[in-house]
Amino acid sequence: MEPFAMTLYVNAPAEQVWDAVVGDEGNRAVMFGSVLRSELTVGAGYEYVGPGNEGEETVHVYGEVLAVEPGRLLSLSEHPGPSYGDNHAELSSRMTWTLEPVTPGVTALTFVNDEWSDGHPNHDGTVENWPRVLSALKTFAETGKTIDYGW
Repeated sequence: MEPFAMTLYVNAPAEQVWDAVVGDEGNRAVMFGSVLRSELTVGAGYEYVGPGNEGEETVHVYGEVLAVEPGRLLSLSEHPGPSYGDNHAELSSRMTWTLEPVTPGVTALTFVNDEWSDGHPNHDGTVENWPRVLSALKTFAETGKTIDYGW
């Protein structure tokens, strides 16, 4: 399955972009009301939890922290949450955010979603959904507001 990759230039310092990627406020704004729960150490588990099929505490995505360098790199394995199907543990991909300062106050944010397991049902929606999420993240990091897609 084809990887998805996108680079955005964010008019904000890397620390501010990092907060949008991992912080509760940024995640709620761009990840459909979910927050990232994890210690963010290599080998630790994580979950994106928020409103969904199972109420306010629906696990939408979960996995393991593969790499982390605060302010620069976050790589996570990904499985869809249990409410998305009985075979959720068999489905996987990898999500990687890389932040690089370009000039003072400007950060290049590169996101890659790859290593898809065969038959992963979320792969086809990636091309449409990730650009929207990443654009909302860019807007949030720059302005503290998000894009209202009406979802």
